[in-house]
Amino acid sequence: MRRRGVTVLVGALLLLLLSWQTTVLKVPYVEMGPGPTYNTLGAGDDGKPIINVSGATVTKSAGQLRMTTVSVQPQMTLLEAMIGWWQKDRAVVPRELIYPPNRTEQQVNEDNKKDFQASQSSAETVALRELGYPVLVAVDEVSEGYPAVGQLQKGDVITAIDGTPVTSLAKLTELIRAKPAGTTRQVEYTRGGSKATASIATKAGDDGNPRLGVVAKTSQPHPFELSIQLDRIGGPSAGLMFTLGIIDTIKEEDLTGGIVIAGTGTIDDEGNVGPIGGIPQKLVAAKAAKAKVFLTPAANCEEAVANAQPGLPLIKVGTADEALAALEQLRAGRTPALCGP
Repeated sequence: MRRRGVTVLVGALLLLLLSWQTTVLKVPYVEMGPGPTYNTLGAGDDGKPIINVSGATVTKSAGQLRMTTVSVQPQMTLLEAMIGWWQKDRAVVPRELIYPPNRTEQQVNEDNKKDFQASQSSAETVALRELGYPVLVAVDEVSEGYPAVGQLQKGDVITAIDGTPVTSLAKLTELIRAKPAGTTRQVEYTRGGSKATASIATKAGDDGNPRLGVVAKTSQPHPFELSIQLDRIGGPSAGLMFTLGIIDTIKEEDLTGGIVIAGTGTIDDEGNVGPIGGIPQKLVAAKAAKAKVFLTPAANCEEAVANAQPGLPLIKVGTADEALAALEQLRAGRTPALCGP
């Protein structure tokens, strides 16, 4: 009996020690969970408007446009990881998926801040274009030894290449590189308010890509000041919802139709909506925020359908224009294109 008692006591002590270890032993995993949602038409945690406009009339909407986020727990104990594995609205993933071995946690956070700022810039670009303020791509410098010399000059605004509108600097590069070096391109431009067209054969640059031989810069004149203010959020996934929020703030029409609309997705200067991570957690967050629909990047549809929340339709969007068309259909009482069959 004494041996048995000692064995039980030692076993209990070992179990207690192991249990204690699970609460202090760090594991190389992080937990992703539903983060806070923010109405881009409302205020942030500091009580100040997220979208700020001065010099133009700001409109009020009856509904909401909620951007969704993912919360990340960067340090986990074994016990926390075990609990996380059992929770359906959480995802416990290897740490290197969020924090690559060659990047510190601080560096990753800085990268996320830069991505967030870039998403704001693209959102402003796309929203202003939708509001009637196009991006102007102007020649800033003509490079010696290239075909544009003598045909284009500083200040010329390039409007189209072979009839296709130039809507951004990236679009200009895309159009020029669409055909081999040496191809004659029809370059439409304005100079001093007058329209003109130049036939320019491209030339291969040092990198082998076809070039006109101009350094261009962009501007987007508009008669008001616009800024976005939201602290402690990182990453590019709020781009789409910022775009819609800016449009709804300035445009007289209420895009929401009086309902709570949640969503996610990156946005580029051309208005393309890109995929993001954390869809399962963002859907949970949207449902908790009482969203009636969820704007889903087309590339995330399959994952979203696999993690769908009851009563939360997944609207499929590939561009900002598709998102605006979907909201118009909702306001008209129709069903937009949804993810899934």
